[in-house]
Amino acid sequence: MEIRLSQVVSALSHSLDITEGQPPGHATRCCLIGMRLGEAVGLPDADRSALFYALLLKDAGCSTTASRVAALFDHDDQAVKVDLKATDLRRPTEAVRYALRNSAPSRGPLARARTFLHVALRGSRREMTAARCERGAEIARMIGLGEDTAQAILHLDEHWDGSGEPMGVAGDRIPMLGRILCLAQSAEIAAQGGGAAAACAFARRRSATWFDPQLVDVLCRLEHDEPFWRHVASGDVGGLEPVDRAEVADDRRLDRVSEAFAQVIDAKSPYTLRHSQGVAEIAVGIGKVLELGEADRRDLRRAGLLHDLGKLGISSRVLDKPGPLTPTEWAAVRRHPETTLNILRRIPALHHVAEVAAAHHERIDGRGYHRGLPGERLGVQARILAVADVAEALSSDRPYRSRLGPHEVLTIMRVEAGTHFCPATFAALEAHVGRGMVLRAA
Repeated sequence: MEIRLSQVVSALSHSLDITEGQPPGHATRCCLIGMRLGEAVGLPDADRSALFYALLLKDAGCSTTASRVAALFDHDDQAVKVDLKATDLRRPTEAVRYALRNSAPSRGPLARARTFLHVALRGSRREMTAARCERGAEIARMIGLGEDTAQAILHLDEHWDGSGEPMGVAGDRIPMLGRILCLAQSAEIAAQGGGAAAACAFARRRSATWFDPQLVDVLCRLEHDEPFWRHVASGDVGGLEPVDRAEVADDRRLDRVSEAFAQVIDAKSPYTLRHSQGVAEIAVGIGKVLELGEADRRDLRRAGLLHDLGKLGISSRVLDKPGPLTPTEWAAVRRHPETTLNILRRIPALHHVAEVAAAHHERIDGRGYHRGLPGERLGVQARILAVADVAEALSSDRPYRSRLGPHEVLTIMRVEAGTHFCPATFAALEAHVGRGMVLRAA
């Protein structure tokens, strides 16, 4: 069965939406708006293909700065980012109000004042924008997409008048695809609250400052096209990729996509650097000990790479918290396997991978989450992933403790073999370590 890359990337774009605090489907709705703009200005098929993937992957680098944003503002990184999308930081009054709203809002007056000054003096906004855009472009390249797609993502936050970031280029020096991304993103966000009228009003207000006036005119001619805006609301991008340029996702391409998104996931917190790759490597090692076939090991590796997709929707303040979580925070953490499942289920070719990935916090005594499945309902791959996830986590630094060595990891886990972990699977982990394999990705 031939798998379209568009189907895979459009599904995974939902994980990028939640990274930015946007409602699911934000990227696909941006794609519908942007592709209509591209068609209207006469882009050739090659450019429309590049634009299609750039619109879906425009936020691929956003997890890179999540932890820094949360620490800088002492606030939920997603809330900070959502507020920024509609704020014109060129205007001193808007910039000050933005900083005041987002500087440690849950703290007392003195702490808020200190954070405000820290933001004002050490915000490094241009540096963080550069890191995010450059990483997003690199993710597109990792997936095997062309340089036009990467450059569009790199220029997402550039503005027509040169006031954007990270490079401050202006006018026609901004690639047309980047200009389309900038407008489509803002139009979709404005439309969330006020429909087509709000999208066009926002575009008009910032025409010739943020946005290319030609593109604003094109967008505003669509204001009363109700079928178009209904299509946008649906988020259905099927058929938007130029047929003659359609990209296919064979096994190697699926692996590249999985590897790229593992990096997106792990960038969310400094404490999870290379976690997903490490889990995948340990899981495959256990699978070899248990003599799983090549196809099963490949599925297991993909599940390991993608198991924490749902964590992209958790605030970095929670993921990086050094102390105990509140009940509300813990509830958010417990939801992430379900979010992973819901995203991966959108890809028919990865249905089995979705089930395995979503089971990584299940226990054989039925006391795990998110489903509380008993051992007899957990397949061998799910049992392996649960062991690999804990082994890698214990081998890594966390906000509340330093990493542990292989002997300490096995000693701790051995106590829970038979309750948390399948004994045979844990024995396979011991054999894997006994062969000299490490538990921490290099």
